[in-house]
Amino acid sequence: MAKYTVAVAGATGYAGGEALRILARHPDFEVTCVAGHSSVGESMAKHMPHIPQLADLVVEDTTPEVLNGHDVIILALPHGASGKLASQLDDNAIVVDLGADHRLEEQSAWDEFYGGDFYAHWTYGMPELIVGTNPDGTYARQRTALPGTKRIAGPGCNVTATTLAIQPGIAQGLVEPKSIVADLVVGYSGAGKNLKRTNLLAAEALQSALPYGVGGTHRHIPEILQNFAHAAGKNAAAASEFTLSFTPVLAPMSRGILATVSAAMSDKARQMSDDEIRAAWVKAYEGQDFIVLLPEGALPATGNVIGSNAAHLQVVTDRKAGRIIAFAAIDNLNRGTAGQAVQSLNIALGLPEDQGLSKIGVAP
Repeated sequence: MAKYTVAVAGATGYAGGEALRILARHPDFEVTCVAGHSSVGESMAKHMPHIPQLADLVVEDTTPEVLNGHDVIILALPHGASGKLASQLDDNAIVVDLGADHRLEEQSAWDEFYGGDFYAHWTYGMPELIVGTNPDGTYARQRTALPGTKRIAGPGCNVTATTLAIQPGIAQGLVEPKSIVADLVVGYSGAGKNLKRTNLLAAEALQSALPYGVGGTHRHIPEILQNFAHAAGKNAAAASEFTLSFTPVLAPMSRGILATVSAAMSDKARQMSDDEIRAAWVKAYEGQDFIVLLPEGALPATGNVIGSNAAHLQVVTDRKAGRIIAFAAIDNLNRGTAGQAVQSLNIALGLPEDQGLSKIGVAP
């Protein structure tokens, strides 16, 4: 079978570069076009020397004329840019947006956290997201919405870690919805490939940690709340039933997110043993091959998931504080962005879900 041709816009950024790294070794895709902005006319040998298979490609301008004509188009662009471009792209191509423009279902959430034009919600690309319960008692998953779709919205990286950590507790009614707190340690690539205060010089960053997007301002918050609503079996409008105190902290590592998500135990949870609470996480991720619930006593570490599409999870209880604490470690560029996008793309095209992906990390 002929390979699917792929065009990647934003190819010289971190997210675009990770997509290229995965696609370059994927047996069913061939990257035939790379597009950018300030790097137009330059070779990929300059920007992605770690992907020698793509060295001869030259960066083209990010226009519909350049991107159209390919089977798959991946947009790794700043918010606002992909939304404007998407309406001009081929209806028959599968378009995957790694940015925020098509993630949110409620315009009010977009207006509050982003502003500017609101774009239509696309099929959400988190296969393991719980979206309710089937008549037989099993979980309904976002995975079932992906086959055959032509438009995929890739989730945010912080969103992915936070959602995967705590959604079993939400789905089973084990946590108080107005008490959720998420503290995330984030590698510098999570802040994007640009020079700004959150991307400090090495002399300032290497021995320092820096919070950002504090006080309920981070743009991933409405997307996380949207996922919480779905995990509870409700629509996006029910996101207001949840509150989230969300604080990301940049740490001196290039990749990785370690999410610590806690919430007050519900009355139901207080009547359960620790083993019964853990069983809720076991049930939630049974058969989800990229999700690894670690053995009791083991805690997730970002160093164990780098370069993989895996998420390492753990859940514990703090009986004195009356809280459930869930942890998730992911590679923000792989599981949190490009890997999850390729996983969703595989499903959309009817390919094996794990094709071209790995849950084996690079350690140390």
